Amino acid sequence: MTHYRLNRLFNPKSRRCFDVAIDHGFFNEPAFLGGIEDIARAVAVVAAAGPDAIQLTVGQARHLQEMPGRFKPSLVLRVDLANVYGRELPRRLYSRMIADAVEQALRLDAVCLCVNLFQIPAEPEVGEQCVANILRLKPACQRHGMPLMIEPLVFQPNQQAGGYMVDGDEKKITALVRQAVELGADIIKADPTDDVSSYHRVIQVAGGIPVLVRGGGKVGDDEILRRTRSLVDQGAAGIVYGRNIVQHANPAAMTRALMGVVHDNLTADAALRLVAA
Repeated sequence: MTHYRLNRLFNPKSRRCFDVAIDHGFFNEPAFLGGIEDIARAVAVVAAAGPDAIQLTVGQARHLQEMPGRFKPSLVLRVDLANVYGRELPRRLYSRMIADAVEQALRLDAVCLCVNLFQIPAEPEVGEQCVANILRLKPACQRHGMPLMIEPLVFQPNQQAGGYMVDGDEKKITALVRQAVELGADIIKADPTDDVSSYHRVIQVAGGIPVLVRGGGKVGDDEILRRTRSLVDQGAAGIVYGRNIVQHANPAAMTRALMGVVHDNLTADAALRLVAA
């Protein structure tokens, strides 16, 4: 039954997905609020550009779901929060899930849930909490036909990288992606590898489960579009970008350019022209 909702997530033409993440305020990190201070406006601008989905939290989903009409983007509901993102980490780290996550998603007419799977150096307890969250979610998701998106995140040591810095090591990413698949993911949302040309190995290890690629930190237009082109060419089923959209000078134009790459197979150069138009 999960495919009923997945049909609302993946574009019928390309069978790929472009999900814009606007859930960053959930994590109590001031640096994440750039571009979404006025979240109602941010959601409206992105929704008008027509991505397949927008990723929001239980407290902010209303900004999307109260929009009239049948053709707005689908809702991906973020159901867990963590305190692992700052430059100076608190004494105790955690990853917690909202109560009755699947029921809340059903009431909000979400097409999918999103939950983290962290691998943080010297913090195995946080990873254990993530696994426990997923093990509780999976049976309820199956019972109600709700797709489960798992987001494997490999962190660099905080004292080395300072703040929320992911580790692009291919071997670490593939191992954690495989664990997410073994835990029952219907969709994977994973970081790009340091060597983007090796991303096909991440696709391979997912064993047919669609992989959506995270955007990570803000980068230049040329870099994000060329990276996206390469990832799609290697078999990525789509993208989940946040700050590269909402912190862009023209979020609507960047959304349309990325949609051109993901759904219309535009080259990076052709997509860049859409940003400048």
